[in-house]
Amino acid sequence: MSSPSVSAAEMAAVKTSSNGVWQGDDPLHFAFPLLILQALLILVLSRLLAFLLRPLRQPKVIAEIVAGILLGPSALGRNKAYLRALFPPWSTPVLESVASLGLLFFLFLVGLELDLRSVRRSGRRAFAIAAAGISLPFACGVGVAFVLRRAIPGADQAGYAPFLVFMGVALSITAFPVLARILAELKLLTTPIGETALAAAAFNDVAAWVLLALAVAISGGGHRSPVVSLWVLLCGAAFVAAWMVVVKPAMSWVARRADAAGQGGDVWVAATLAGVLASGLATDTIGIHAIFGAFVFGLTVPKEGEFAGRVTERVEDLVSELLLPLYFASSGLKTDVATIRGGEAWAMLALVIGTACAGKIVGTFAVAMACGMSAREAVVLGVVMNTKGLVELIVLNIGRERKVLNEETFAILVLMALVTTFITTPTVMAIYKPARTAGRRLHHRKLQGPVPSAPSSPSASAGASAATANAKELRVLACIHGGHDVPALINLIETIRGHTQPRRVVKLYILRMVELTERTSSILMARAARRNGVPFLRPRRAGGPPHDQIDVAFDTYAQLGHVHVRAMTAVSALHTMHDDVAAVAEDKRVSLVVLPFHKHQTGHGEDVENLGPEWCAVNRRILREAPCSVAVLVDRGFGGGEQVSSEQVAHGVCVVFFGGPDDREALELAGRMAEHPGVQVTVVRFVDGKAGSEEHAEVTLRPSNTKNADRNYTFTTAVVDSRREKDLDDAAVAEFRQKMGSLVRFEERVVVGNVIEEVVAIGKSREYGLVVVGKGRLPSQMVAQLAVRPAEHPELGPIGDALASSGHGVTSSVLVVQQHDMSNADEVPVSVVIDGHAHDGEFAKDMAEP
Repeated sequence: MSSPSVSAAEMAAVKTSSNGVWQGDDPLHFAFPLLILQALLILVLSRLLAFLLRPLRQPKVIAEIVAGILLGPSALGRNKAYLRALFPPWSTPVLESVASLGLLFFLFLVGLELDLRSVRRSGRRAFAIAAAGISLPFACGVGVAFVLRRAIPGADQAGYAPFLVFMGVALSITAFPVLARILAELKLLTTPIGETALAAAAFNDVAAWVLLALAVAISGGGHRSPVVSLWVLLCGAAFVAAWMVVVKPAMSWVARRADAAGQGGDVWVAATLAGVLASGLATDTIGIHAIFGAFVFGLTVPKEGEFAGRVTERVEDLVSELLLPLYFASSGLKTDVATIRGGEAWAMLALVIGTACAGKIVGTFAVAMACGMSAREAVVLGVVMNTKGLVELIVLNIGRERKVLNEETFAILVLMALVTTFITTPTVMAIYKPARTAGRRLHHRKLQGPVPSAPSSPSASAGASAATANAKELRVLACIHGGHDVPALINLIETIRGHTQPRRVVKLYILRMVELTERTSSILMARAARRNGVPFLRPRRAGGPPHDQIDVAFDTYAQLGHVHVRAMTAVSALHTMHDDVAAVAEDKRVSLVVLPFHKHQTGHGEDVENLGPEWCAVNRRILREAPCSVAVLVDRGFGGGEQVSSEQVAHGVCVVFFGGPDDREALELAGRMAEHPGVQVTVVRFVDGKAGSEEHAEVTLRPSNTKNADRNYTFTTAVVDSRREKDLDDAAVAEFRQKMGSLVRFEERVVVGNVIEEVVAIGKSREYGLVVVGKGRLPSQMVAQLAVRPAEHPELGPIGDALASSGHGVTSSVLVVQQHDMSNADEVPVSVVIDGHAHDGEFAKDMAEP
């Protein structure tokens, strides 16, 4: 912010808090209330900009810098009255002190995120690429520095050596944290190109910190002698050596003690945070910036074990969501674009951006090609290595504090950092899209095989081999959000497996779905991935303890239930989470994906926790894209809300059958459940009592372009042969009854009134722990009449929605099944036609409303 310097007397006159407006005080004239208002403005505007930039997949730092620029002298700050009221000169040290505290802990997290062992293991190729990616841009930065000193008024007031070094570092640096987030967002994190980029960026990061320490050491205020700069450098080197030799083993000991203490190890977390502050104080005393000490201390914390994750969880929310935005916004507040005046100054901006991009991309491209990478991969590597952002702004702010960069040079370099980071994601998306399924044949699977008495079809024959295989082995992919999903899921799998003697072979793949965010912890999890696109397995060292209570639960189930359990974690942006689920389902050849509903009951009461519409949208996309059958579990304490063994399983299951492929898949699942000695299965088939009478109206569904698929039920666009579907239903029921015999109680209900009331009554009866229904994408006549019923959860279909809705008093858990069938994959909202007349609402009221 272009403001006069604040004297000590002015700062001494500033009071912390006001007595309130009723006593005549203006809160904006006091430090603390003004700081609150400034933080509020910055957070609201940066969040709004982040939301607007989300479709472009821009990192959050872009929004935070732009928010600062808009609030500062470049935009709103042109109104001097606004600037004096909200960002007066005396408030700048207060805002920057609070923001710098957040920066200190953020650089500790950056050090915690950077694993030096992975840097050492990354090989010569990554080292060569990093060396070229930093040396050529550094040389270009030095060259540009000579031009800027002559072209920009006042730029030549700084010493030659500090100015050249700062310009070289500014153009050559790669922002490792931002790079990791961009790679994770684009699902390139664990591809060969992503691994190379991360390793090279880690080398680059280490080199940049060394160069930054050098630049700070030689740029101290005043006209100090080179001997002083040499002493600063030597003390800095001694600090690093001491921390690596003495503090690193001490932190390993602390981590072991904290892991042994479990949740009682808070004292060690507090000691670690104190170590961050002490390290920052030490390097600031030496004459190198405090953030250097915090970064080095982060390197000393061991990455294995739970301690690093626990420290990260305690620190990152406050730092990344509140304090860090203040720092980057303060960078924007100090950026006055108006200082870039005239064609020559804007030409300097273009020169700096062009040189930064060319130096980094050309240097990386040349060495990558020499290392045997393809031209396209080499270009992409150069583009991602050109990511600036976080560390770049830190360098620029230090340069401005040390009077090495004047206001115009600072503004030019901030805009360069913005532009180079902004173009990274769109450029990579445009030129590089790794084919996840390249060379892979998709195998579409479902539980139900062809029915003997039904006419054969291509889709039916395609499922024959899968059905035969599943008779011997059942492969299930169960997705979870957290520990609350585990008991019901294990009880469901134990119910589905059927036979206990002899036990049916079950391969259970557990996929914990974690949203990829800007948080350091989610990036640490994402970096542990082993293969691109496929979520990583979470291996343990031989004899090592489980990772957490979820692992303990599944380990116990695997041992007691003789089930093969593989635990995985998908760390992905929510709009691409379905790709990860589909990729695992395909790779593991599973026949069924089980999804948790986005709402779940808490405790034994009626309270429902809603994970939000974003997770609901994830389920919808998985239902649409999965290469196998999918079941959504609406859990209301299935199995008593606790994990039980095979011998303890005892509950009733009711299958509601109307007809259609999804209901037939539900029937197939019920056949497996009925084989379990502790499960009593009841099949209720609903028959239209008006069929064949004068009151019966023929229902036809037609696609509607006026309805929203997020708020209305969707049905298949495939041409339906009603007679053939009824034959398939009758054949499936006949085969089921013949096969199951006395194991299953079968009931046929003729419905002439409210079908929803009949179904809801089953769920409210407390006779069944689980009600299984088909989604009804290709519906029977009765279900088709419910198409225009107001939808609360349209992804579950009309019947599943009625049972899942909280207002109907249903106590049973609900499993909504969708059979995989490519011919029925396309779904749209519909209008209903009765005997040739279109209706969109009232005709179904008697049938639809309980």
